[in-house]
Amino acid sequence: MKNPFNSGDKKQYIKVVSPDEKAEFETGTVHEVYSTFSLAKDAEWTTRQFVLEMKDEDEEGIGTFIEVNHHAPALIGSEVCFISYIEEVNGHEVVCSFEAKVGERLIASGRTGQKILKREKVIRLFEAAGKENETQSD
Repeated sequence: MKNPFNSGDKKQYIKVVSPDEKAEFETGTVHEVYSTFSLAKDAEWTTRQFVLEMKDEDEEGIGTFIEVNHHAPALIGSEVCFISYIEEVNGHEVVCSFEAKVGERLIASGRTGQKILKREKVIRLFEAAGKENETQSD
């Protein structure tokens, strides 16, 4: 793992909200706006841009937390600008903050954490989780 970044460095991601990102559950559509869960996915993608430049070939990032404060709606078709910032790097954990805006209007803010681990360790973690699921279903 390498760290070419300093606290406060930023990345930007711009996207247009698509109809499949509306607030919808198994019971149907709740609102015809950008859902909080879709926003969270895009926020994590935005902060992952740092991880992609930090990880070595034999490493992978794995999420440790996400906090989303959804301040205002974004309509389908809106252009959303995400800006993420490096807050800190603690060992192999990368902590970032983000803001999402439509124009000048803040629609969301929050934080994410991702650990950069050896790919082999990530595979072992997933295999252990699979074995745990098998044991619980027996």
